[in-house]
Amino acid sequence: MSTTEPVPAAEVIDGVLQLTIATSAAGTSMDFDLINAGTAALHALDPSVGAILLTGAGANFCAGGNVRDFAGADDRGAYLHDKATELHDFVRALAATPVPVVAAVQGWAAGAGMSLVCAADIAIGGPSTKLRPAYPGIGLSPDGGMSWLLPRIVGLSRAREILLTDAVLGAEEAVRLGILSRTVEDENIRTEALRVAHSFVTGPRATYTAMKKLLAQSPTATLDQQLDAERDSIAAAANSTTGYEGVDAFVAKRKPNYVNLA
Repeated sequence: MSTTEPVPAAEVIDGVLQLTIATSAAGTSMDFDLINAGTAALHALDPSVGAILLTGAGANFCAGGNVRDFAGADDRGAYLHDKATELHDFVRALAATPVPVVAAVQGWAAGAGMSLVCAADIAIGGPSTKLRPAYPGIGLSPDGGMSWLLPRIVGLSRAREILLTDAVLGAEEAVRLGILSRTVEDENIRTEALRVAHSFVTGPRATYTAMKKLLAQSPTATLDQQLDAERDSIAAAANSTTGYEGVDAFVAKRKPNYVNLA
């Protein structure tokens, strides 16, 4: 999708909160008006929302920060401190959301755009998708959580190589490393990402929330702690309306109906 027309920053359509992070303006660099509107929408998340879709409204998902704006700032350090603060508020809000986050990654995801791909639960790309840290090229260090997220996806050693060498990752390599979940044809990226997001809207939302919570705590938990957390979580799920519906539907050999369940 390529457009110079204004796009909604945050829009709920059929239970999916669609957040645009960049447009074709300024070379699809990150738009902080959109980022800040996204943060506000995430903080005010309506219970009707079952998934988040991150997308760019241009040829690229997001080409990173606007380097021309960096260069034009009177105090570049203060400017980037402010922008990183705004971006990190968005990343924190994404991490805290109880619903799955899906990214439609067309074209380039560079710099902080790559960070947001790493922050998604599921990232759908295409054959022309490319990812690059892009920080060494402008003499800056990572932001957007990349130094925390990337090692947890690809491992510390591989993350070191990707960041220090400013590696360009093609779609196939990004899937192999687990940064992209999978690829579809380029023209189908947004359609498929939206389809995946919609599948969560009608699915067992409480289950997804519990899964996200368990996955979030697992990197710092011992096996003993994680086993206890899983035991407590599945026991609570068994007595929930979602758990009752899922088990009863299985026994009755019918499709479960999770819509409007608490």
